[in-house]
Amino acid sequence: MPTVDDALEHAGEFHFFQKQMFFLLSLLSVAFTPIYVGIVFLGFTPDHRCRSPGVAELSLRCGWSPAEELNYTVPGPGPAGEASPGQCRRYEVDWNQSALGCVDPLASLATNRSRLPLGPCRDGWVYETPGSSIVTEFNLVCANSWMLDLFQSSVNVGFFIGSVGIGYIADRFGRKLCLLTTILINAVSGVLMAISPTYTWMLIFRLIQGLVSKAGWLIGFILITEFVGLKYRRTVGIIYQAAFTVGLLVLTGVAYALPHWRWLQFTVTLPNFCFLLYYWCIPESPRWLISQNKNAKAVRVIKHIAKKNGKSLPPSLQFTSSVLYQGLIMHVGLAGDNIYLDFFYSALVEFPAAFLVILTVDRIGRRYPWAVSNMVAGAACLASVFTPGDLQWLKIIISCLGRMGITMAFEIVCLVNAELYPTFIRNLGVLVCSSMCDIGGVITPFLVYRLTDIWLELPLMVFAAVGLVAGGLVLLLPETKGKALPETIEEVENIQRPRKNKEKMIYLQVQEVDIPLN
Repeated sequence: MPTVDDALEHAGEFHFFQKQMFFLLSLLSVAFTPIYVGIVFLGFTPDHRCRSPGVAELSLRCGWSPAEELNYTVPGPGPAGEASPGQCRRYEVDWNQSALGCVDPLASLATNRSRLPLGPCRDGWVYETPGSSIVTEFNLVCANSWMLDLFQSSVNVGFFIGSVGIGYIADRFGRKLCLLTTILINAVSGVLMAISPTYTWMLIFRLIQGLVSKAGWLIGFILITEFVGLKYRRTVGIIYQAAFTVGLLVLTGVAYALPHWRWLQFTVTLPNFCFLLYYWCIPESPRWLISQNKNAKAVRVIKHIAKKNGKSLPPSLQFTSSVLYQGLIMHVGLAGDNIYLDFFYSALVEFPAAFLVILTVDRIGRRYPWAVSNMVAGAACLASVFTPGDLQWLKIIISCLGRMGITMAFEIVCLVNAELYPTFIRNLGVLVCSSMCDIGGVITPFLVYRLTDIWLELPLMVFAAVGLVAGGLVLLLPETKGKALPETIEEVENIQRPRKNKEKMIYLQVQEVDIPLN
């Protein structure tokens, strides 16, 4: 009796149907990007200074240039390594008093500016940006800067909680139903976030997006790997993740064209409503149907696949990758001069990373490329710390190598995850494992944004240690190269040993179900 893989050999392992499904599901991967790394643009922190009543009027009366206004009215830089006082403190001066002159107005109050008292920004801030972000609208700077960390951590908390709950639902009630539900909730919460009147409501809707979005992305990954034959599983899994990289490039262009965060959020959310049309386009996974003893429905799906393909059936680990990946992307927004170009260039590096994964994982195996890529990412972070600032070209090369390494590790971990669990708990297993990534995602914003206040390169030191340690731990995992997707727990336990023929069988009695192709 044939297995699902045997049936797909006759129905078509990667023909018209699978290519159509692959294209449709890859769009989910593209649309997931703004949720995963959108903080770079939604939470962009521009140069800013305290708003001081009377300064604008004095500047207008004296005809100051912007540079002169800054020089005369804003506290200068503090000691090396500390944040500029001008961002969070202001001179306690009444700028409306008539005694102030136009040339060095503070000279009449004190011969040394450092003796003038400083106070907090009681009247808000002035931001040097033509657009807006959640930082500029809700003043998430200085004493409130932790609220930006919380915003990104909330989506990762959502990833973590949703991974367990939605993983169980997908294995219990089906991939398709769960996928469509997550798409609908993601779309609605994304629009509500774009029109949120307060920071609290924005945070709530971002958390809801986190609860469903990553689960939906992983369900799409599992669906496409279950639709194709064994020899195509690796390729579609990697290219599905490469579609995420396409999303990075698209996000860069959209963010450049729409520098206002509400319009950006609204625009990147709208495509999710179109994905609801997948109800009529994507069938349920035949592997899941068989695991639920719904053999007749599984046969109908396989016959549908055969008909679409013009074929006929015969009658008879994760935490680490997330910390490094999200951390390196966030660091781009802090360390570069042009956030759009830096983000675009770093995204381009992910394409050769995907190509290298495709070249190596079936020739060498999963473990060694995975281990090496983690170590390369860690070593690149460490090398970047000790590279002199005047060797900018070398820093760029090292950064590209680090981004390429962690991208390879991230893509391989998703591939191996799907290969280590039997069908009836595959979705739950992958999502629970993925929740470890989400724990990493929760702490990453605090690692990046707070540690840079101490030393700009300190986050890279942490990432280097994590990457190097993870590279060694990967070697303890079993090799899944060339293995069929396991259908039972026994097959998973015997994954390192050749399987007997009878252990390979998922009994699919095609010859006993009389359903015509037409």
